[in-house]
Amino acid sequence: MIVGIGVDVVEVSRFKAQLERTPALLERLFVPKERNLQMRSLAARFAAKEAIAKALGAPAGMNWQHCWIEKDGAGDPYVALDGSVAEVAARKGVVHWHLSMSHDGDLATAMVVAER
Repeated sequence: MIVGIGVDVVEVSRFKAQLERTPALLERLFVPKERNLQMRSLAARFAAKEAIAKALGAPAGMNWQHCWIEKDGAGDPYVALDGSVAEVAARKGVVHWHLSMSHDGDLATAMVVAER
């Protein structure tokens, strides 16, 4: 059963400008292993985090460090959670995430489905 669906689109150049204006944002939004990725990959991961938040109903107090994107042995991305985000997901009964991310030109996008 689907618990929630989320989608987000990020303009890569705008996202890059925001990170340049506010350097501390990089550490606030991304876990250490995400921070050295190319800008378009960072933008796609941010879109994924936004989509995850939307799928969970945009919970107040969400800590961006408690949600990140990993890759499996085949290189496919998957959602990793702990802390505040994992608690909300558990409370809603989420046991599986479907994730799709893409970037083309100056746009990055992500879509997630949270499943019970």
